[in-house]
Amino acid sequence: MKRFSSTLSFLLLLAAIYWGFHTSMPVYEEDISAPESSFSTDRALKHVKALSQEPHAIGFPGHEKVQDYIVSELTIMGLKTSLQTGYSVGDWGNMSKPINILARIEGTENGKALLLLSHYDSHPHSSLGASDAGSGVATILESVRAFLSEEKKPKNDIIILFTDGEELGLNGADLFVSEHEWAKEVGLVLNFEARGSGGPSYTFMETNRGNQHLVSEFIKANPKFPMANSLYYSIYKMLPNDTDLTVFREVRDIQGFNFAFIDDHFDYHTAQDSYERLDKNTLAHQGSYLSPLLNHFSNVELNQLPSLNDYVYFNIPLFGVISYPFDWIWPMLGLAVLLFVLVLSYGLKKKQLSPKASLIGFIPLLLSIISNGLIGYFSWPVLKWAYPNYNDILHGFTYNGYAYILAFLCLSLAVCFGVYHKFRKIATADLVVAPLLFWLLLCGAIAEYLPGASFFVLPVFALLAAWYVILNQKAPNVLLMVFLGLPAVWLYAPLVKGFPVGLGLKMMIGCTLLVTLTFVLLLPLFGMYTHKKKWAYLGLFAFIGTMAYAHIHSGFDTENGKPSSLVYVLNEDTKTAQWASYDQVPIEWNRAFLGNENKIDEQLNQHLISSKYNTLFKRSAEAPLKSLEGPKIETVRDTLIGNDRIIELCITPQRNVNRLDIFTESMNLEKVKINQLELSPFYLEDRKTSKLVTHYITDNAYTEIEITVAKDSILELTFQEASNDLLDHPLFNVPKRPETSIPMPFVLNDAIITTKSIRFE
Repeated sequence: MKRFSSTLSFLLLLAAIYWGFHTSMPVYEEDISAPESSFSTDRALKHVKALSQEPHAIGFPGHEKVQDYIVSELTIMGLKTSLQTGYSVGDWGNMSKPINILARIEGTENGKALLLLSHYDSHPHSSLGASDAGSGVATILESVRAFLSEEKKPKNDIIILFTDGEELGLNGADLFVSEHEWAKEVGLVLNFEARGSGGPSYTFMETNRGNQHLVSEFIKANPKFPMANSLYYSIYKMLPNDTDLTVFREVRDIQGFNFAFIDDHFDYHTAQDSYERLDKNTLAHQGSYLSPLLNHFSNVELNQLPSLNDYVYFNIPLFGVISYPFDWIWPMLGLAVLLFVLVLSYGLKKKQLSPKASLIGFIPLLLSIISNGLIGYFSWPVLKWAYPNYNDILHGFTYNGYAYILAFLCLSLAVCFGVYHKFRKIATADLVVAPLLFWLLLCGAIAEYLPGASFFVLPVFALLAAWYVILNQKAPNVLLMVFLGLPAVWLYAPLVKGFPVGLGLKMMIGCTLLVTLTFVLLLPLFGMYTHKKKWAYLGLFAFIGTMAYAHIHSGFDTENGKPSSLVYVLNEDTKTAQWASYDQVPIEWNRAFLGNENKIDEQLNQHLISSKYNTLFKRSAEAPLKSLEGPKIETVRDTLIGNDRIIELCITPQRNVNRLDIFTESMNLEKVKINQLELSPFYLEDRKTSKLVTHYITDNAYTEIEITVAKDSILELTFQEASNDLLDHPLFNVPKRPETSIPMPFVLNDAIITTKSIRFE
């Protein structure tokens, strides 16, 4: 192929990828003066700004302010609001007293109700909660306002629910589903969430049965920018993450849609989850979903949505969302195998294929896969070694993470071009045999174990078509080869980016392997490139240049702060105190308390304080004793009934606190109640750590715990009470962080902790 043709074809592929990303979400334009009946991103942004002025987790001062704002906005719309409150303890062993906000729009018929859902609490203790989930609250408020302005009566009742305590253990959703009378009336849930501060909003459906009718009605609703495929939910179910919608599905068998964005993951649960950092295009995307879906599902017979049939679905530029039944998965794979056999036989018969050369074609394929797999697997450990500060970014996605994705994408392409350059004397038609067979085997495994991703077979059909063309034409049309490569680049480009963004740079292997597998799907085109070595060098130079850019932006500044942590731990049993930190690389701010020695008192990690990533303290140092009062622990009852011993305690704070963690090494507890709520037997059986329960405290409330054990058991309990006021407490003189640092998220931070143990023999 002429150099100009290869360059042009590569540029066309890049343009197709760019267009695919560009058309995946709306482009924000100022719309404050949009018609009252339309969703306005600017009007929604006003809500986000009001909701994200300060942290507003349960028990924090900003919580009530956000609650009052939401109630006021619903009242302005003419809706009657109500509050639901009560204790809830979810499957995570986290108890709190959430306050749910509810409103209702009456429909004209008596069918099931449509529920609009998001949560209004932020993650403790420093997150401003603009994206997670102020964006969801704002999307619902603005969409409901626009809907009501049309003065049309929906057929179905519309319930608006802003849950509380989602960040602590889905507590508000659990409270509503378990106790509110409206819960039994819900037929469908539309839930709006965030796991970052930008990028497209992805759609995934939650159901205990089949998704056939959910998919078909979603397509009928016709949102303009659908980002949806059945792989997302398959991956979501494998992760230790849930949303409020999960509670509806598990407890009451209510199905629904999640809409969530994950880009700029570095802002997730941090003090940088602010109004200014929320991508306006992203908020517009959330609105582009809810407006048509609200109009559609408020007038659909929701009783008819359950189905026993599952559908594969995916979106692709130009065509929107495409779906087909799971029943087609194996026939489509069988058809692909049949076509492979037919074209293979045709090529052998016409002597356009060489059995020996086709077998040799497995060598570059395996070399590319193994090389790029190893590069992807070791990339994150090597980066953490080269940049130790990255170890303190617990979710594993750095501020320059997009540069690393691009860099390793380029390196993967360089490896592929370099490897296939070594086998340039083998005809492209022969080289295609190995990738086709590999992809068919991969699609077979997917059909068996991950059927939601079975649309991966579609680019294989395009490759089969391209293979047939190059068997019959010595100089195939370049534009035709580019066209046949579009399914691969459009389907896999979002995943190449999405794996390391959503799951952290530790999943760079997903990026490098997908690039490799996409490359071999494009072999009929790339095989025509006569200067693969130059393309390999170009990829290598692009890798070096991008890595240089990433290095320049590997530090921290006022826009992108380094996570840091510091807590004060007072042990009432030993009358000792320590400073402790989760940081592997302290900054000057907390090193002033921790010292320069890299040491840790392992007793601090004897009981793992609950956190998203089970993070341990990394450093500690002796601290001065302060006159702090731990909780008052009273034995209310200690009695024997048959072969059981029942111990009931009341724990009352003696200072302003935010949480109480209770630990025990005993794993044979028969029953545990906290504030009259029984912990799930499954939770007690599956406990992997000594944590028994965490109470996120509101208004310094007491905690009652009742534990049933065998009468001859020895029970030791450890109580850790914490307040997030280390930087403000009058007994301490801890300065504010420098502007180039933020509180480390996902852990108990900026806290004063008292710990005390009691033994019952």
